Amino acid sequence: MLKDIILHLERDPSRDIVRDFAASIAEVFSAHLTAVIFNFEANIPAEALEDLFAASEAEARGAIERFKLAMKRGNLSAEPRLVSGTSKTFSEMARCFDLSVVMQSDDHKGVNNSILIETTLFDSGRPLIIVPNVQQEALKLEKVVCCWDGSRTAARAINDALPFLKRASTVELLIVEDEKTANEQVLRGTVIGQHLARHDIKVRVETIPAVDMDVANTILRHIAGGSTSLLVMGGYGHSRLREFVFGGATRGMLSAMTVPVFMSH
Repeated sequence: MLKDIILHLERDPSRDIVRDFAASIAEVFSAHLTAVIFNFEANIPAEALEDLFAASEAEARGAIERFKLAMKRGNLSAEPRLVSGTSKTFSEMARCFDLSVVMQSDDHKGVNNSILIETTLFDSGRPLIIVPNVQQEALKLEKVVCCWDGSRTAARAINDALPFLKRASTVELLIVEDEKTANEQVLRGTVIGQHLARHDIKVRVETIPAVDMDVANTILRHIAGGSTSLLVMGGYGHSRLREFVFGGATRGMLSAMTVPVFMSH
C-alpha cells in the first residue's frame, strides 16, 4: 500500500506542477503528503551570506505558503516542512516514506536536481517519481509502460510500482532488444507476465530493437507522441569512490524524459 509520500518542494512558482502532481498521487491513494523544502547549509561565515540566506528563506517560505493554499482546495492530509540540510538529508528522510516525488532538472532555469535525484534513488531504499519539466497534468494511469530486461533493478521497479499497475487501464511490458535481453525467456516476457497476472494485472508485451544500441533513446522514441501516462524502469548506476553515479540509460532518460518516470534501485 502507498500511504506516505514525500515531495521535494520547488522554490520557483513556475515549477509548482510537481506539487500538484504529488498531490494527485496522494488523492488517488488516500495518502499523506509531506512537502519538504531546504535552507541549505554552507560552511561559509553566515555574515558573508546573510542577504543570500535571507532571500533563500523567503523563497522557501513563499513555496510553503503556496503549498498550504493549494492543499486547502482539496481534502488531503498534508504538511509542509522547512528544514536545514542537503540532498543526503532528503534521501535519509525518504527512507521513512513509501515514495518520493522530485522534479527534473532544468538548465534553462538554473535548477539542478541531479544530485538530489541520485542520492534519493541510490541511498533511500525507496522508489521515486521524477516529474518532467514539460508535465502539465495531474497523475493519469491510462497507460503505464514497464521497462523489462530481466535484471534485479527492473524487477525491483516493477514490484515497487504494483500499486500504480493495479490501477492502470493498460500495462505494457517494454523489452528493448540488446545484449542484456538476449535470453529468449526475457524477450518473451512470459515469466514476469505470469507473475503480474497473479496480481490481476494483465500486460501486453512489446519488444523493440535498440536503436544504435542506445536504450534510453529507443524508449523515448517508443513513448513519444503516444498515450503513456507513466514509465516504470530500474534506476541503474555503478559505484565510484563509494558514491553511485547514473548508468547511461538512466542518465539519458533523466535528461530527455517527456513523461513522469517511476524509478527504483
